[in-house]
Amino acid sequence: MKVRDKNGQCIEVTNLKKAIQQASWYKTYQHNPPVESDKERQAYWADMHEKLLALKVKQSCNT
Repeated sequence: MKVRDKNGQCIEVTNLKKAIQQASWYKTYQHNPPVESDKERQAYWADMHEKLLALKVKQSCNT
């Protein structure tokens, strides 16, 4: 399976369940203390999480 990230890169997903779990964690991650780039990273992972969940729904509809 492949998904296109926010930057237009094509990412191959070999384990959808694990990818969803990781994206879920990363979308809320921030450094302690927070750094300026945290919000950008969180937005990237939130977008990826949504796309992975959509892929899961699409996959379940095709089975």
